[in-house]
Amino acid sequence: MAKLYFNYSTMNAGKSTMLLQASYNYQERGMRTLIFTAAFDNRAGVGKVASRIGLSSDALVFDDATDIFSEVQRLHGEEPVACVFIDEANFLSEHHVWQLASIADTLGIPVMTYGLRTDFQGKLFPASKELLAIADELREIRTICHCGRKASMVARFDHDGKVVTEGAQIDVGGNEKYVSYCRRHWMETIKGQ
Repeated sequence: MAKLYFNYSTMNAGKSTMLLQASYNYQERGMRTLIFTAAFDNRAGVGKVASRIGLSSDALVFDDATDIFSEVQRLHGEEPVACVFIDEANFLSEHHVWQLASIADTLGIPVMTYGLRTDFQGKLFPASKELLAIADELREIRTICHCGRKASMVARFDHDGKVVTEGAQIDVGGNEKYVSYCRRHWMETIKGQ
């Protein structure tokens, strides 16, 4: 039975690396995979998933209007799909999460999603909330704070290095903008500004 998986963590835990490795494992055995990423995430180029350690792959893109279920169903009809991978799952819409569940339940294709659980304010992303509620399996990918404890929070910084505590939930960036912390050091960072 195919399942919907949510692999979540904070920034810099290796989510994209794990996604690319898992997709490669399928492809190495002659199985077709589909990789999706957010259309507005152009850090590696539009339609690209890239990891900090240099791995990359082309990807299909989604935005709020994309019907991921129909796209996967169409492509699966042309040539069987063994697994669907979603990078930056926190950028999905809630209706996308239900489409992914339908891919697993109706088409029998496993769906592996990778994304952030919470934003820079410690709030759940809408898609992450939905995935936590309905995914068949939840897997936490761990990274560490500078103190050595598990990092579970992320702080956003502006171009002057000052912590940002308000603003849009989504602001694409990497190490130049975000730092992962344990809850204690996140709270100290936020209160210190």
